[in-house]
Amino acid sequence: MPAPRPHTHRSESQKVDDSLPRGVLLASAWSWRLLLIGAAIAVLLFVIVQLRLIVVPVLIAILLSALLVPLRDLLVRAHLPKWIAIVLCMVITIAVIGGLVFLVGQQLRAEAGSLRHQTMASVEALRLWLTGPPFNLTDRQLDDGIRQLTDAIQADTQVLINGALSVGSTVGHVVTGLLLTLFSTLFILIDGAGIWSWVVSVFPKRARPAADGAGRSGWVTLRTFVRVQILVASIDALGIGLGAFFLGLPLAIPVAVLVFLGSFIPIVGAVVTGTLAVFIALVYKGFWFALVMLAIVLFVQQVEGHVLQPLIMGTAVKVHPLAVVLVVTAGSLLAGITGALFAVPFAAVLNAMIGFLSIRADTRGSPAYAQRGTALWQVVPAERVRASAKRKLTE
Repeated sequence: MPAPRPHTHRSESQKVDDSLPRGVLLASAWSWRLLLIGAAIAVLLFVIVQLRLIVVPVLIAILLSALLVPLRDLLVRAHLPKWIAIVLCMVITIAVIGGLVFLVGQQLRAEAGSLRHQTMASVEALRLWLTGPPFNLTDRQLDDGIRQLTDAIQADTQVLINGALSVGSTVGHVVTGLLLTLFSTLFILIDGAGIWSWVVSVFPKRARPAADGAGRSGWVTLRTFVRVQILVASIDALGIGLGAFFLGLPLAIPVAVLVFLGSFIPIVGAVVTGTLAVFIALVYKGFWFALVMLAIVLFVQQVEGHVLQPLIMGTAVKVHPLAVVLVVTAGSLLAGITGALFAVPFAAVLNAMIGFLSIRADTRGSPAYAQRGTALWQVVPAERVRASAKRKLTE
């Protein structure tokens, strides 16, 4: 009796598989799975881009909440009612941001005319220097070079600012994003635990303990990252701002504020914003003052990269400098300034979550894990989870 048709097809397929090298079979199996994962990521990014006016303010609110939740808990432990602690946190946040914006705006209004005049004078002096010996450039050559340089800067700036996740350029977009950020921060402070419980409940029941533990580990890592980054950014801003002040440069406060904000993009942020101080020194004081200002910027960056980051950050948020450069670059290419801002905290949180899940998978079958259950789901960074797990297994 002839074999059934499905069995015949299966046999032919099996013969084809047997005729292929093992490497080809593995490559094909990996390929279609990677294609599916890539398609899912592409769809997710598309949805995020379409909802960028919601996603970006919520992400900013999460960063603010990582800083404000410990302050709220501290005020509650000081026997203040929870609602008063939350109101104080929001008032302090709005006051600090509003104060910085007011100081920067006031100094910019006061120095805008002088800066424009000094810039034009410096450009004219540079033109006269380039048209004389030893360069002897013509006015047409200079105009062509300036036009090409301006076009290149505008193109790069347009790509950087108008990233895939930019929050919009109109006043309505900015106001909407600001209000959504404030409301999201407020509700996270009020009921962050309830929001997280709902997020965990979306997962299948068997996966909820792992999702809860990984999320809490990532949350602690994010809190550590935000605190450390604010401290490092403050030191950067103080060092470069004081350098500009002692050199007698105008706009020292706006420069310090820009350096503070730029420092949230590690490695490159403070250097890029510090070039503004070098430019102001060149325009107002000349070449030698600009050289001194450049030395100050580079010195502050060296202290940050080789002393502050390793010493303050420690092992709580462990991301290799090469990984930082790569994720910042990738974030900038994908989403401009917004992507560069969120790239490093995303990488740090992802690293902590993966570390937690790997330790949980390694120890899940052990007697210590079975006896202690949720002991590994503690709200601690991934590296402390790893040390704790190893210590439990040896007991």
